[in-house]
Amino acid sequence: MKTIATPQSERRWQAVLARDTKADGRFVFAVNTTGIYCRPSCRVRHARRENVQFFDSPDAAEAAGFRPCKRCQPDRIHPDQQRVQRIVEACRILAASEMPLTLNAIASQVAMSPWHFHRLFKSVTGLTPKAWQQALRAGRVRSALHGGETVTRAMLDAGFQTGSSFYHQADTALGMTAQQYRRGAPDLTVDYTVAPCVLGLCLVARSARGICAVLLGEDENRLRDELAQLFPHATRLDADAAFNQQVAQVIGCIDHPQLACELPLDIRGTAFQQRVWQALRAIPPGETLSYQALAQRLGQPGASRAVASACAANRLALVIPCHRVVRSSGALAGYRWGTERKAMLLARESKSKEE
Repeated sequence: MKTIATPQSERRWQAVLARDTKADGRFVFAVNTTGIYCRPSCRVRHARRENVQFFDSPDAAEAAGFRPCKRCQPDRIHPDQQRVQRIVEACRILAASEMPLTLNAIASQVAMSPWHFHRLFKSVTGLTPKAWQQALRAGRVRSALHGGETVTRAMLDAGFQTGSSFYHQADTALGMTAQQYRRGAPDLTVDYTVAPCVLGLCLVARSARGICAVLLGEDENRLRDELAQLFPHATRLDADAAFNQQVAQVIGCIDHPQLACELPLDIRGTAFQQRVWQALRAIPPGETLSYQALAQRLGQPGASRAVASACAANRLALVIPCHRVVRSSGALAGYRWGTERKAMLLARESKSKEE
């Protein structure tokens, strides 16, 4: 049978030549002269290209008369996929549990040693089992408080066993006390000012913890409205003159992107969002990274959409440079403050790097 070359088949052939494990599960290849089909990563000696054809699934290959390779066993679940499925099952168990589970307890339920389970869990999710459970409980607290539950009820329903551990973790996750969060942060005071910059107008706001918002726009009233949406029940005050130095440092990131912003920050978000934002701050000025590459850098290659959502939730423009993340094709994709500003920022950073 003569093999017809197509762009897809040529990409698949390159994956076979590279024995790319990432291609496993996406297709199988069959050799006409042997009547056997294999995974793309199979270590068998490569056949001649004209004798190879591709199928979307093992069933399709067997329907065409080919039999599975005994070496790579393409008709069975790959060992790596089996291990990932165990972590997925562990996450389901943790999510269904009303109380925190110890490392030994959860590892035994998925038939793994505690040491191996801990290492694999972190490589797949990017978090340790303990940190994953803490993030899960923090999410439950936020949902309960948004729903009007009392702090005590939210604490118990989220699985916190002691008040001290709850208040410590809640303060870190929520950026304020649980009582403040439940009431919409009425005791929070946010100072802010609006200043002109090459991107239009820049609103910089700070709380007692540090810079809590950097917003870009063209209309001062709209920027004030956006700040009000972020902190609906907080007391919002015009900043004093001393704050202008910090504002100047933030705006200086536009003209001098190589200078890091060393101001204290009040970063509020989920555990995953904070990991994404920390990774964003590690991207050097003048360089970009795709959402997929950033997800891989976090150890979660399948989380590119979650990475994009975390970028969209960023409220600290320039300070957390989410504008340095683009699509795999190089396209700019979306930007909370407009793709034109994103293009301008990247152009200025690229020019600064060349100089």
